Amino acid sequence: MERLQKVIAHAGLASRRKAEELIKEGRVKVNGTVVKELGVKVGPNDRIEVNEVPLQKEAPVYFLFYKPRGVISAVADDKNRKVVTDYFPHVEERIYPVGRLDYDTSGLLLLTNDGEFANVLMHPKHEVDKVYVAKVKGIPLRENLRKLERGVMLEDGKTAPAKTKVLSVDKRKQTAIVEITIHEGRNRQVRRMFDAIGHPVLKLKRERYGFLTLHGLSAGDARELTPHEVKQMRALALNEGKKR
Repeated sequence: MERLQKVIAHAGLASRRKAEELIKEGRVKVNGTVVKELGVKVGPNDRIEVNEVPLQKEAPVYFLFYKPRGVISAVADDKNRKVVTDYFPHVEERIYPVGRLDYDTSGLLLLTNDGEFANVLMHPKHEVDKVYVAKVKGIPLRENLRKLERGVMLEDGKTAPAKTKVLSVDKRKQTAIVEITIHEGRNRQVRRMFDAIGHPVLKLKRERYGFLTLHGLSAGDARELTPHEVKQMRALALNEGKKR
């Protein structure tokens, strides 16, 4: 179930804000009844009409994108910076990112127009593992990495236990490459976790999301997910939700 205005926006008929205006003006019907409340949720079997015209829903599409650094994980930016959807000029559907990667973070990002799929992946209880590779300042001691593995206290609460692995160290430059696996999706979480143990992140990349990887892609490249991958990602999220 999704909010009515979101469904209208995803169908490509109007922006989310314009869709809300249409609802408030009484120009939207659900199953033959005028709806003026913004909180109404609808399912795939509900019949939606806008200005007496039945809503034609877009076919769902799913993309895996290798986001470069210096790109916003959004469909628009008020500062006119490059956004992820700029890399999909050929896609007619109104796609949007599933979650986000920071402006300075590169790596694997999913985009879709399937709200139910996005909600399953982003729901806190369904979070699947995300693997990041971080170049950090200093060489973390094992005891500090154990803090991340137990969970560290941030301003928005304690993080869930993470997995860490030191991939390499540069004693001359006093830096280290650390792989970290988390399943939460808080804002700038990995950077804040390393800040909490005194090792600021210098460079960050998301290498894996569930079983999906960047194999064969360069920064700025994208590919469509196969129907099997979509099915498996949905199943993985739901199964992880049951475990946690």
